[in-house]
Amino acid sequence: MSLLRPTLDFLLYDWLHADKLNERERFADHSRETFDAVLDTCERIAREKYAPHNRTVDTQEPHFDGEKVILPQATHDAHKAFVESGMMSAAQDYEIGGMQLPFTLQAAANSFFAMASVSIGSNMLTSGNANLLMVHGTEMQKEVFAKNEFSGRWAGTMCLSEPQAGSSLSDVATRAVPDGADFQDDPLGPRYRLTGNKMWISSGDHELTENIVHIVLAKIPDENGKLIPGTRGISLFIVPKRMVDTQGQLTGERNDVALAGLNHKLGWRGTTNTLLNFGEGKYPVGGKAGAVGYLVGQPGKGLHCMFHMMNEARISVGTAAVMLGMAGYYASLEYAKSRPQGRPVGPEGKDAARPQVRIIEHADVRRMLLAQKSYCEGSLALSLYCARLVDEQKTGSAQAADDARLLLEVLTPIAKSWPSEWCLEANSLAIQIHGGYGYTRDFPVEQYWRDNRLNMIHEGTHGIQAADLLGRKVLMENGRGLELLIARMKESIEAAAGVPQVAAHAKALGEALTRVVSATRQAWSTGNPKDALINAVPYMQAFGHTVLAWLWLDVATRSIALDAAAAQPATVGRLGAASYFFHYELPKIGAWLNVVESRDPICVAMPEEAF
Repeated sequence: MSLLRPTLDFLLYDWLHADKLNERERFADHSRETFDAVLDTCERIAREKYAPHNRTVDTQEPHFDGEKVILPQATHDAHKAFVESGMMSAAQDYEIGGMQLPFTLQAAANSFFAMASVSIGSNMLTSGNANLLMVHGTEMQKEVFAKNEFSGRWAGTMCLSEPQAGSSLSDVATRAVPDGADFQDDPLGPRYRLTGNKMWISSGDHELTENIVHIVLAKIPDENGKLIPGTRGISLFIVPKRMVDTQGQLTGERNDVALAGLNHKLGWRGTTNTLLNFGEGKYPVGGKAGAVGYLVGQPGKGLHCMFHMMNEARISVGTAAVMLGMAGYYASLEYAKSRPQGRPVGPEGKDAARPQVRIIEHADVRRMLLAQKSYCEGSLALSLYCARLVDEQKTGSAQAADDARLLLEVLTPIAKSWPSEWCLEANSLAIQIHGGYGYTRDFPVEQYWRDNRLNMIHEGTHGIQAADLLGRKVLMENGRGLELLIARMKESIEAAAGVPQVAAHAKALGEALTRVVSATRQAWSTGNPKDALINAVPYMQAFGHTVLAWLWLDVATRSIALDAAAAQPATVGRLGAASYFFHYELPKIGAWLNVVESRDPICVAMPEEAF
């Protein structure tokens, strides 16, 4: 934890100037001191309640006793401490129990929990669920459901995937039918009965809170009782585990939502992952089968509402990947500093008579440490930059807010996908540095890798993110979001061009940016989405590397501005990581963009039988 704080402080205050946000009316009650107090509190809770039990929750997985899901006591204690800290609603209005903290600070503070134990610290779905309702719910839905989630009294989930559909939401088969004319004016919203199955539902059942609020995608049948194909018929519903009244009190009746089974996954083992059956009749409400659900927003507009939560979750998944990468980096750095092995190569070769040296003195180990530092600290900058855009969208001028909205649209696929790929690679390098010990449970790095491997799939695979980026985000609103991002990159290039230590990097970024813009045009030159999206993932990888190079250039330039002589170890470290990224990583984009520009067809042209 202690290694993380100076990096967070630099990115928050020296680079993003988050301490200046208190000049805005919404944050006027805050100061650098209150921000630091929040960080101190979260760091302490993470150190005392989360980190010591990370291995416990990995080995003592959730289990179902036939009545309820059993979790280790450590999970209950950590969740209680998190709720009592107020961080569930830290960025919310005072009127609903929030602190009106900048989201940038909330994101930074929550990073401590993700690094200490991502399995325990995953409260992102509850806050995301409540945030969705604050935007799309009725006043009663906000009062009864969102506020009780923000208080930590209730938890929340996101129920999208189904066993037969996976990520293909157009194939959702869960049905929702009106629960009779008497309930269409229900104060909690038009009332429906849902039947169907949902799979891979994180935190879908537990006893950490007195109730669980499921946000569920389901289709309302047409007048002939048939489900509308595609996404047009998808609507969104609040389906509580236990029935509630308009005062937010439990009625004592279970809703017809049944735990069908627990999924036992590679990582995140401390978080329950469930298969849920809706409306199977196990818990009939009012003597009638069908899970009671309350419509959110308009019928047929479920995906529009759900994307609010999905985009927030994607950025949170990226942040979780970042912090797992950081945890592995710090663990392997400590190990490399203390593990003696081998001897250095001198002019005469190796001298076996000399004592062994610590492995951090070997060039290849330093290469792996530098790679981890460049991936993880660069990704942390990306996550916090996106969080800063959220604050700009909420509190900036009309133009600044709209620019931030578009920049977030373009950057969200990168904020989710890039850390989940490259911070996973950092975890792999951390294992490599540990050698054979890295594969054992005597050291934590194997668990960090297992936990992080899930993040490439959480909230949409790489293929989904890539299709979103190249197929929609760089084109939306006539490409204005991409133009805004390019303009910000060019500002950083111009600022760095006159700084000797990073001038060459500025030139390299300019060349990379030109290549990405050209590849975007070439990918779409036929106007056929099928041609353009053949190599969407290599495009996203190149795009992401260019974004990270930009952030490293900007961070390095700022670091030099504060330490012109580059005499401080932290400055030397940032410049070293930036140089590593520009020398070892940025050149990779050429290979990726070659296939994008040529619209190389091999991935679709190869016949099935040839595999």
